Amino acid sequence: MVDIVKQIEDWLHVIFAENPALFLVSIKVKPTNNIKVFIDGDEGFPIDMCVRINRKLYKLIEENAFYPEGDFSLEVSSPGLSEPLKLHRQYTKNIGRDVEVLFNDLTVKECKLITVAEADIVIEQTEGKGKKAVTQQLVIPLINIKSTTVQIKF
Repeated sequence: MVDIVKQIEDWLHVIFAENPALFLVSIKVKPTNNIKVFIDGDEGFPIDMCVRINRKLYKLIEENAFYPEGDFSLEVSSPGLSEPLKLHRQYTKNIGRDVEVLFNDLTVKECKLITVAEADIVIEQTEGKGKKAVTQQLVIPLINIKSTTVQIKF
């Protein structure tokens, strides 16, 4: 039997050819046959596109009889703001935004994502307030980062 995750990746590759701004973040299949597909886009992932992809994938899974009796559920969504960035493309998409970086040594920095290179990122951090505020840019190797999460400021 073909691996369902691999098959979904192949189908998405074809679907993304129509809209190259979209990309796969991850696929999770639970023992209850609940399939969760997380997709993002360079300019966001609109809900109407989410619905269209869900319908296409659902139909393909049914037609290929991966789950007899249709015993599965499918969720297609963006990863959500609380999910850490996983892919280089997600970092690039979020340049200029406030992020929280958790380092491998479990220290945390709240900063602004300035640039993204192949092996590192540049963040900008301000310490202090008012006239005593000092802003500095730091180059952080991606290998030193445990997770990065976009922060929403109101």
